[in-house]
Order: sequence, then structure tokens, then C-alpha cells
Amino acid sequence: MKKYQVTGIGNAIVDVISPADEAFLARNGIEKGIMQLVDQARGEALYSAMANRVQAPGGSVANSIAGIGALGLPTAFIGRVCDDSLGRFYARGLAAEGTDFVNPPVAGGELPTSRCMIFVSPDGERSMNTYLGISSELGPEDVSEAVVSDTEVLLIEGYLYDKDKGKAALERAAALTRAAGGQPGVSLSDPFCVDRHRDDFRRLIKGLTYVIGNEYEWQSLYQSDLDTALQLAAADVGLVVCTRSGEGVELIRGAEKVTVPVSRITPVDTTGAGDQFAAGFLFGLASGASLEVAGRMGCVAAGEVISHYGARPGQDIKALFRANGLI
Repeated sequence: MKKYQVTGIGNAIVDVISPADEAFLARNGIEKGIMQLVDQARGEALYSAMANRVQAPGGSVANSIAGIGALGLPTAFIGRVCDDSLGRFYARGLAAEGTDFVNPPVAGGELPTSRCMIFVSPDGERSMNTYLGISSELGPEDVSEAVVSDTEVLLIEGYLYDKDKGKAALERAAALTRAAGGQPGVSLSDPFCVDRHRDDFRRLIKGLTYVIGNEYEWQSLYQSDLDTALQLAAADVGLVVCTRSGEGVELIRGAEKVTVPVSRITPVDTTGAGDQFAAGFLFGLASGASLEVAGRMGCVAAGEVISHYGARPGQDIKALFRANGLI
């Protein structure tokens, strides 16, 4: 048994969540329903414009890892924050949720801690504006060989490919985990991210155990319809996971193919749906559950998080697993 059952590597970002109507989005030039990168000045302006804001340690993979930690598995997260008020808040918050934040805040950093301003519309759609700050400096020197070699399952954030240093960190973590007998995998993060780095992703996934993506990310990766994309993916990677925005989840591992139905609910806030699907699914995978049960766990976790504001669970997810006969 390794020290950590699941470790994540990704952008360490403070999520700042605020309700916003269509008029507010238009007035502030915010494009609805997508994630945009912004510079420091734009980030500060949007942060100041937010009303009734709620802050929490975030970042896509960090949200997943925190969800897995809350389910009781030993977890760690590799990320980079500044030794400022938000950075210290981030490190304390992740540790309080049961996850080892293995990189101490960086003193004297030129860039501040990253933050993502999430504007939630009345229909539950999220519009994300992210200032990467010091996360953009995450590099291979931040990847502890002792940590990733002592990890059963590694979850990598696809957004790391947006920076050369992040790409090097990602590839070092995956190689070290694989060499030590662990299972490295990636979350594709965003179809626009896939568009930017398609060839790199196609090379990367051939050395991974699993890949998690939604239908648009898979279609972007293979520039084809979904059925063709999943067939091609199954030939490239051991375990293919495809979520479909409220439709059934497709899981493919070799000759095994499973479709997991989802229960349709009206979302309050879709922030973190994919992150918590990954948390539930990887909890099942790391715990030795069948592909179908792991997929159902992911759907239960995602369904819970969209029922309230915020990207972290608001209920005892393990209790929900029991109620659904999954454990």
C-alpha cells in the first residue's frame, strides 16, 4: 500500500463565487458559460465587482482531490501558491479538508496567488474568469519524486499544458508515477485547451492509464464525431471516460463497455460538476469497484454538487453512496 491512494497536480486557484444576472455579464464583458484567462488588472477589476462572494480553495483537479479526501482516502495535491493572504488561505483550507498540500507557499514571489472569478447565472450556468498568477510558474522542480512515487493513482490537470513549465511538471509526474507502478491519468479540462494542444495530448495519453473528458473534449481531441472519437481513444488509452452533459456516461476499458445513466435534475450551480464526477469515479477506481459502480459513484457526486453553490460537496457523499447501494 502506497502512502497516497490519489494525488493530483494542477493549478492551485482560489475559487471566488458570486451570483450574476445576464445584465451584469453583459455590462462587464463576461462571456457566458466558458472559462477565460484574464490578466492581473482584469482579474482585480472583476474581483472588485463581485457581490456576495464566497471563497474556497479550488482549481479543477484540487476540487477532485478534496472530494476524494472527504471520502476518506489518503490524498495529496501538488500546486504552487504565493505566501500571501490568499495563498495561506488556500494551504490551510486544503489541509483542513484532509488533503496534504505538499508544496509550502512561496515567499517573495513576484506573482500573487491565483484566483478564479466564477459568475453563476440564474439558470445555474457558470462563467469563469481565471487569473493564473503564480500557478503559471508551476514547474518540474515542484514535483516531489517521493510523493508521486508513493501514489496509487495520479490525476493530472490538462490546463497545465498551457505553460511550458507546467507541461514539463505534468510529464515528470506521470513518468515517475508510472515507473513506480502507479496509475497516471489526465482530465482533459476544456475543449479549447484540447484545441490548443491536440498533438501533445494525443502523444501524452498513450502513456496513461486513464483519461477523463466530456463529449466536446473527446470530439476536439480526435476531430471527429463522438462515436468515432471514443473508438480511437479506446485504442490509445487503457480506460476511457466520457461524460455527456446530463446524458449517460460512457466507460470503455479494453473489450468492456459500460453506459451509466444519470438522473436529470435542475442545477443550482454547475460549478465543479466534472470535478466531482472525477472524484466519485476515482474513489471507486482506487477502491477496487467495478467500472459500472465507479461510474455511478461519479454521477452521484456530480449530481450532489450541482444542487448547491460551490464546487465542493455539501453533503456526506459516502452516505449517498450507501443510499444508492454502491457501498
